[in-house]
Amino acid sequence: MSSHFPAAASAGPVHIVSLGECMIEIGGQPLKRRYGGDTLNTAIYLARLLQGWPAEVHYATALGDDPLSDGLLSQWQDEGLFTERVARLPGRAPGLYLIETDDRGERRFFYWRNDSAARHYFGGELDFATLLNPSQIDVLYLSGITLALFPPARREALFEALAAFRRAGGLIWFDNNFRPALWRADQAREAHERVLALADVALLTLDDETLLYGPHPAQQAVQRSLGLGCREVVVKQGARPCVVATEAGQWHVPTQPVARVVDTSAAGDSFAAGYLAGRLRGGSIPEAAALAHRVSGAVIAWPGAIIPREAMPALQPG
Repeated sequence: MSSHFPAAASAGPVHIVSLGECMIEIGGQPLKRRYGGDTLNTAIYLARLLQGWPAEVHYATALGDDPLSDGLLSQWQDEGLFTERVARLPGRAPGLYLIETDDRGERRFFYWRNDSAARHYFGGELDFATLLNPSQIDVLYLSGITLALFPPARREALFEALAAFRRAGGLIWFDNNFRPALWRADQAREAHERVLALADVALLTLDDETLLYGPHPAQQAVQRSLGLGCREVVVKQGARPCVVATEAGQWHVPTQPVARVVDTSAAGDSFAAGYLAGRLRGGSIPEAAALAHRVSGAVIAWPGAIIPREAMPALQPG
């Protein structure tokens, strides 16, 4: 097993903590209430793909003390997520977003999140020593959206905590999800590069890298990330083959045809889960990337961020 991915030991399972925000999702015709959030989506798909494997997927965020929060917590637990790191803030509630999709499945979001429980949580005095205790967790998964939720002073404290976690042997997996509505590109570039210098695995979407750095090929994103210190870089290019690179080599893994794209929500999040699960389970880079494409292809054929469990693609040997 690559050192970028922990091996399950006889002492117990691999502990993975995903850090971010989940919101209530309203979408569809007629409108339906669901839920979603980039790191939450990845955590749920990762928990599904690692079912029966010695691993525990934890979610770290904040919810309110309202009935909607109670419902979210119950659904996450039903999915197999460990929720002891979910803070409950009195008088607060989850954020909300409305999603619209066009005939090609491309989506547009409208957010109501500025006073959400998660915003107050990330803006407060988070106990990073407890959250990132290397004796309790093996891996932290976070995204560009996670970084944007922290005010600048607290983001600096997060960077210090990530560096300490990394020095203590913890692994960091990072997805570059960039949302211009949350912060400026120059702020995001600096923050992303701080994390990429510590990351063991980076999952980059070329469209987001283009928003941050201007038009450039996947190879340039790979070289930039490896040069910063990241050890395994995956660049997603939509329907084009993804590019995966380490110091040992580079792979181009083609996507798989999707009969009809219904909703591209969570396409990248589910790809991340497929890739990370494939690698955790001992798969090679091409095998893990192929699984990632299969999972993402299944997800975009359904509306909403989280598809029914019975619609998940079967794991293949290897």
